[in-house]
Amino acid sequence: MNKYEIMFIVRPDMEEAEIKNTAEEMKKVLTDGKANMLEEKAMGQRELAYEINKFTTGYYFLYVVEANAETVKEFDRIVRINESLLRHLIVKVED
Repeated sequence: MNKYEIMFIVRPDMEEAEIKNTAEEMKKVLTDGKANMLEEKAMGQRELAYEINKFTTGYYFLYVVEANAETVKEFDRIVRINESLLRHLIVKVED
């Protein structure tokens, strides 16, 4: 199991409940794949560095997990399909 930092940005034009539900869905993908959640942080709405799909803000979420490569690949696949997310970043943390 490797340690990863996963950050994703949710669209700002959704209801607050939908935003939280999207974040929980992403967490469920990781936990279903036997990932160990070390830290989760909702960073709130922030301004984007540049416009993405005509949005200038987004809701940021950060997860720090211990997971195997297959779980992270599955998370990456699902994030690419989910239209509620603007961007995501997965970084493997070296100890």
